[in-house]
Amino acid sequence: MSASVLAQASRLLDLICAAAVAAGLALLGHPLVGVLWACSLLIAIRILGGYAFPRQESLKRHLTVVGRALALALAAALIAALPWRQTDGRSLFILLGAGAVIALLHAAWWTAIARGRRLGRLTPNIVLIGATPNAERLIQAALRTGQVNILGLFDDRLERAPENILGVPLLGDTGALLAHRIAPYVDRVVIAIDPKADTRVAQLTDRLGVLPNPLSLFIDDDDPAAIDAALARIAADAEHPPSGSSKASRRRALAKRLQDLTFASLGLVLTAPTMLAIALAVKLDSPGPIFFRQRRHGFNNEEILVWKFRSMRHELADANAARQIRANDDRVTRVGRFIRKTSLDELPQLFNVLRGEMSMVGPRPHAIGMKTAGVESAQLVAQYAHRHRMKPGMTGWAAINGSRGPVDTVECVRRRVALDVEYIERQSFWLDLYIILMTVPCLIGDRSAVR
Repeated sequence: MSASVLAQASRLLDLICAAAVAAGLALLGHPLVGVLWACSLLIAIRILGGYAFPRQESLKRHLTVVGRALALALAAALIAALPWRQTDGRSLFILLGAGAVIALLHAAWWTAIARGRRLGRLTPNIVLIGATPNAERLIQAALRTGQVNILGLFDDRLERAPENILGVPLLGDTGALLAHRIAPYVDRVVIAIDPKADTRVAQLTDRLGVLPNPLSLFIDDDDPAAIDAALARIAADAEHPPSGSSKASRRRALAKRLQDLTFASLGLVLTAPTMLAIALAVKLDSPGPIFFRQRRHGFNNEEILVWKFRSMRHELADANAARQIRANDDRVTRVGRFIRKTSLDELPQLFNVLRGEMSMVGPRPHAIGMKTAGVESAQLVAQYAHRHRMKPGMTGWAAINGSRGPVDTVECVRRRVALDVEYIERQSFWLDLYIILMTVPCLIGDRSAVR
């Protein structure tokens, strides 16, 4: 949860209140007054910055902004409606009462956001690249102002770097950040090395570009005021990304989530009898639980618990996928062969989708520590971490293009990652819909994949 999300939620609440007032005035025979007031209010609050909730803003200042917007909206509605005489005592009373409610809601919202920031829940988390004097100055400013939480340091020159700076620990080199368990909680990565080292900065930017976390470059400055200002910009960028595509990204994310909820809910309804039959068959076929749960990589390298119908003998289960599946694998049960071949063993992942841990479409989630030819798969391809820039999916671009089943050779890993990266760069609502529609025909037609 971030302050920007809560700010957008307050805007939605204002929209609901304004629509209710407009509807109420329409029922009283004053539709023009209600519509003008509602539109003017929402536009005025937006223009005056009432939905920004900046960290330094006081409650008095915020209510002053809201009060000005309410006064402008009331004046605009009454003046515009005066020639048609669409106003009376009742409508004025409703508008004043609605204004008081809007002000109280904004006061409550401001209080909730301020409290969340004070407790650190809405304070952006960052990590620093470079255990340098530059980083030390930034840490000092963060401790003094509380504008960001600095979770750790990463530096490629471990032999020269201190174990911690002002209590902020050194967590490893930049390679460690790509797969570190702290990554899901990082809002921004800040490069704090000497900005004059152009080549080094370019190398770090290129290497860390696979992370879903946005990058910032902290320019060295000895002036405390300038450092505080730079830190404020970093915090603001973490809470309200400045990219012009951020709104489009949020819209795509919302559309993808709605698509996931729709298809996962529909899928559960349609496959419920099949899932019950599979559960019974698994239970009768071999001793052990019905479901197999395995920790896998999720979005931003977060660990998630993925559900499947158990297809292997319980005593031979391999939670870390140290030994990937192969043809005629003796660990697979009779029922397991069928449900793996048809991918019916993955139906319980619909619950992962509903929980928001997975998506209907995305890179397939790989087991944590999965090995290919005796080497951890993540170490074989430089762009492997790029797969985690999006939630893992039940199906995906790789799956419908023949990359299903085990990735037991280096070439298989590279092809899977290449297809996943291609999907992430092209992702859209319509591409996801195409992949969902093509999944069943591809599964039926693909008899060569080892499952």
